[in-house]
Amino acid sequence: MKVVLFLTVLLALVFLVSSQSFKTRAAGSPQQQSSTSAAGPSLVEVVDFKCARSKQVVLDPPYTDQGPARAVIPQNKNYARNARINDPVGVRDPNEDTIDGRSAALEKITQEARKPPSKPVDGYAYQIKMQNAGNSPVEIVFWEYQFIDTTNTANVTRRQFLCGVKIKPKKATDVKAFSVSGPSEVVSVGSLANKAGNPIQEKVIINRVEYADGTIWQRKDWNFAEIGMSYRRAIATPWGTEMCRAL
Repeated sequence: MKVVLFLTVLLALVFLVSSQSFKTRAAGSPQQQSSTSAAGPSLVEVVDFKCARSKQVVLDPPYTDQGPARAVIPQNKNYARNARINDPVGVRDPNEDTIDGRSAALEKITQEARKPPSKPVDGYAYQIKMQNAGNSPVEIVFWEYQFIDTTNTANVTRRQFLCGVKIKPKKATDVKAFSVSGPSEVVSVGSLANKAGNPIQEKVIINRVEYADGTIWQRKDWNFAEIGMSYRRAIATPWGTEMCRAL
């Protein structure tokens, strides 16, 4: 009897520890969730790239209703709510006729009326072509555009981007990004004296690839923690039609 009781307690403790470990991984950052990381070189290759001055209208994030919770009306009770699932398209939502619903609609109109018209912003357009040489579709790519001083290769300016881009296996896709930041304004004296060649060398590096099957590839000498704050800022607001955001 004591043996059975001991085994029961032991199994319960093992289940509790395993459950807590799973919750910790699920709540962690992408760096902590990369237990399925692939080794070796990246299967996403950059076959072409360029950077040029550009102007772009930077759109504000869409309006989101942050008002009070909807009033509890009979139409929101389980039976009535389930019955509305079969309503034809175009039937008015009864919540729109409540005080909270009308207040939210008026607040949205007010915010849109006060918002100044968007103006083009001076910046840089970054465009690269990515080739997926693997067998799994790509969903997310972290990459960077580097500007290297040709007379002092230790002087490197990095512009990093996060892109939600779907690339099918054995296919290539054009990826476009915009940033107000371009090449470094600091150029060495040696580069200025080198009139025969380009004082800045350009290069693109893939830092991290997340696949549709859940696997992740990450460059060995790239640390996700370095862009932690900019990553959280990039995903803090809803994405519109843009493909990439600067980090």
